[in-house]
Amino acid sequence: MTGEWIQRLAEDERKRDDVRSRVTEAAARKADLVRVHGQGLLDELRTAIVRDIVAFRSEFPGDAAREVIFEDVPPEGGFVVRKPQYPTAALSVAPHLQSASVSCRYRFTPTNGLPAREDHLELMFTGNGDAALHIKHQGTGQVFTNADALSEYLLVPVLTGRPR
Repeated sequence: MTGEWIQRLAEDERKRDDVRSRVTEAAARKADLVRVHGQGLLDELRTAIVRDIVAFRSEFPGDAAREVIFEDVPPEGGFVVRKPQYPTAALSVAPHLQSASVSCRYRFTPTNGLPAREDHLELMFTGNGDAALHIKHQGTGQVFTNADALSEYLLVPVLTGRPR
């Protein structure tokens, strides 16, 4: 009798070891993906955002109320997008490649004298089992498979001056 419970316990421990091993391997694969492709994905996002700002501005030539400013924030590779005219809006993007995340902070200042509103969201680098790296919104679970989709998601509140 004593031997059976030892065997069951040992089998349960082997299963736990297997699960821990798979989790560790998945984390290592994700870290490798972020190390190899993370900065490239952020560079693609930066390029898409600049392109989309230029396209938006070309729709409203000479309209100072729709002026949008892009600023790089070295050294971590972050950036800020600002709409300085009322209602003012700003988006600060701060990548954290070591933790495989990107912090985004919006600040909206309405025209009616109310205090500024700040919104914060966290984006995480994620993989879907293949060699592709994507970005996932932690709050909603939405996955952005390319920089164009993420650019649209991030820029709409700034370009309109209205929170999501």
